[in-house]
Amino acid sequence: MTAYTATVTVRLKRGVLDPEAETTKRSLERLGFELEGLRSTDRFEIDLEAEDAEAAAARADEMAERLLANPTIHDYDVEVDEQ
Repeated sequence: MTAYTATVTVRLKRGVLDPEAETTKRSLERLGFELEGLRSTDRFEIDLEAEDAEAAAARADEMAERLLANPTIHDYDVEVDEQ
């Protein structure tokens, strides 16, 4: 078994209201920054043991599907790095 860190990034799908991002975008614009858009994300770093990187990614994907993301309103990405 090898130690891996799986990073799961969860974001709202395009078209789903993101009030946190809208508030932050307005604040940045008031500070003089020009933005085309802004989206908020949640990032989870999961340390786990697995046979290989594919197995680690599969476990992290299952965690995202079952708890970390709501597939109806969220998209997510999984990246795996060996520790």
